[in-house]
Amino acid sequence: MSKKPRGIWVSGNWKMNHGPAATQAYFSELKSLLNGFRPSGALKSLLFPPMLSLTEAKRLGAELGVEIGCQNVNWEKSGAFTGEVSGPMIREIGIEHALVGHSERRQHFGETDETCFKRTASLLAQGFQVMLCIGETRSEREAGQTEAVVLRQLKAVLEHSETPVREYLDGRLTLAYEPVWAIGTGLTATPEQAEQAHAFIRQYLSKTFGPQASEKTRILYGGSVTPDNFASLLACPNVDGGLVGGASVQAKSYSALLQTAREFV
Repeated sequence: MSKKPRGIWVSGNWKMNHGPAATQAYFSELKSLLNGFRPSGALKSLLFPPMLSLTEAKRLGAELGVEIGCQNVNWEKSGAFTGEVSGPMIREIGIEHALVGHSERRQHFGETDETCFKRTASLLAQGFQVMLCIGETRSEREAGQTEAVVLRQLKAVLEHSETPVREYLDGRLTLAYEPVWAIGTGLTATPEQAEQAHAFIRQYLSKTFGPQASEKTRILYGGSVTPDNFASLLACPNVDGGLVGGASVQAKSYSALLQTAREFV
């Protein structure tokens, strides 16, 4: 039985790195590093490659027990949305996971709380597993607004009047708490800061949707996660894994993250 009640997810966001050829090289190296170890059961390995590499990653990841998700998916199933991709398109190539609301999408590409709701609600209704990213900026943290920002982002999706996303708080919706000030900066929330935020989120889920929803919803930590600090983060009771950026781009460091997580399941 896992030491963590919801198991552990080691999720990696490659961002705009690794085309198909680099993806082949990555999985070849990862296979060698894992040396027969295959994440399964309470330990899930999940990577979000760029769109162009999804098919190759899906093919190669299957052998190693690595599941593949898409970094950005539109809420519409088809239509005049140049540059976007739809749920039916990624399902056609076997993708079942989608990332929503990463801070870089919010900061650089106009993602809002409202569009996060639309993507999340649509994808869950289509049967996908969704990972929703939330988190505060450095100025918001310094102003003592961390909980207010996180609560606003959660309510915008989970308590939206149009579609009851709450019915998917059965494990199909995963939350990723990512303090924006710690993404790609080398700064990391201390285990105490991470646990405080995760405990606040879980308390909100329990109070608003009931203990069962709270107990089943995974909350991952993201923000300069490395093999050196991952164990201390996983030791936090309410941290169910990581959504990792830079450390997932290299097979060696991603393998080290999986080996660390292995000790907690």
